[in-house]
Amino acid sequence: MNSARNLWAVLEPLHAVVYFAPEPAAAAKNAGLRGWWMGYFAGRAAPLGAVGPAPVTAMFYGFAPRMVERALPDAWTVASADEVLRTRVEATEAALTRLLGPVDVTELAELLETAVAGCRFDGRPLGAAWAAAPRPDRPLARLWLATAALREHRGDGHVLAAVAAGLSGLDAILTHIATGRTTRTQLQRARGWTDEEWTAATERLAERGLLANGELTPTGVELRQSVEAATDRLASDPVDALGPAGLERVLTLATPLSRAVVDGGGVPIPNPMGVARP
Repeated sequence: MNSARNLWAVLEPLHAVVYFAPEPAAAAKNAGLRGWWMGYFAGRAAPLGAVGPAPVTAMFYGFAPRMVERALPDAWTVASADEVLRTRVEATEAALTRLLGPVDVTELAELLETAVAGCRFDGRPLGAAWAAAPRPDRPLARLWLATAALREHRGDGHVLAAVAAGLSGLDAILTHIATGRTTRTQLQRARGWTDEEWTAATERLAERGLLANGELTPTGVELRQSVEAATDRLASDPVDALGPAGLERVLTLATPLSRAVVDGGGVPIPNPMGVARP
């Protein structure tokens, strides 16, 4: 596993608490957002401002447009983007406090902020927005905000790599499932695609010689590996910013925290992201 992928694998559980812990969902509900998915779309897009469904569908890549349209722009009529962002950070901080207990994360937060500062955000609107979000003064909140910026920086790069490989968002999902890292059960309903759309995309990928009987063909394996390799290359900025010693220190500090999050039930294994317990 290369350095960029190592960094993602170690940090992703710390970030992904926002999607699975009860505190962020409760905060979204208290802000007036209706349903978990409205909280998800508004919360993840909040640093962009009161953005509409079309750019969010494009940036989030993989969601059926109708699913995003059910949440946006209606979310902004009940809560401002600034309020959603503030409460999301605070709620995730509360979730991490519950899962990790008393822990000093100041050094790790500072290292991750160095990694974020070293990132280029050309063509990466979601990563850029999270990197520009107001920085709180509490170490655990700073830590989580930095993981969000790094995660979306990598995610934007992954979208660029997949689009360059000729994959739609649904195509990318199907090829991801075919790697065995996640399942249709976890992703189809969560991304809003109908059985008919799923079948049509599967047939298109089969016609391209990428899938056969739901499994990647040798050509499909090669394409998927090229997308992952490009994603890692495009995620090299934070690794370069940290340097070998800084990266090793991040891995040393973050690994036990991410293990505690997983072991405490903060992130399930398996999960839609395909991340494992560090």
